[in-house]
Amino acid sequence: MEHSSYGLWALVVLNSAIFIFFAFSFTKPKTKTDWRSFGVFSAFIVALFTEMYGIPLTIYFLSGWLQSNYPEIDWLAHDSGHLLEMMFGWKSNPHFGPFHILSMFFIGGGFWLLASAWRILYAAQQSGTLAMSGPYARVRHPQYVAFILIMFGFLLQWPTILTLAMFPVLVIVYWRLALSEELQAIRDFGQMYTDYRANVPRFIPTLKSMARPDLGNTDEYR
Repeated sequence: MEHSSYGLWALVVLNSAIFIFFAFSFTKPKTKTDWRSFGVFSAFIVALFTEMYGIPLTIYFLSGWLQSNYPEIDWLAHDSGHLLEMMFGWKSNPHFGPFHILSMFFIGGGFWLLASAWRILYAAQQSGTLAMSGPYARVRHPQYVAFILIMFGFLLQWPTILTLAMFPVLVIVYWRLALSEELQAIRDFGQMYTDYRANVPRFIPTLKSMARPDLGNTDEYR
């Protein structure tokens, strides 16, 4: 087996920096809560690319089982890190495999949602109002939904033991951050936020919230 597919630390640093920079440019963290949210996402990204290009710890850990069940596959070839494509018998380039293509929808959609939510949130922060338009008319915490979509997309594309273990932990972290933000929003906006919270789901949009017209940051929920 060839080991040249890994140990590419320049790619670890480059890819981590690119995705972390994109996330930073969309979120521009300012508060302690913002930085915690950004920090846990960054840790996930670094762990992902460390295994993708640096050290394939998951492949090493599962090597006995993988070689016994899939002896025809060179598990230290870079493409073999697309475990789902390999294990489900995808014979062509894994970058065109179903799980990889699906992952791009989640990752792309997550970054789109992150950018859309940040634009609304930034405008609301600048004017001292409550963000209720765009994605915020559908769910109360679209920025956290975006991070979860991106991470889930990467799990489909390149699953590892470490990132699989991190994912539920990070979901809990975002859930707790959301609760903390809501308590602060109640202190800042009072009844307006209470009414908004009663009408808009926290993370998962409903048919009602998706059908609601986007009226902008208005007094709709007063």
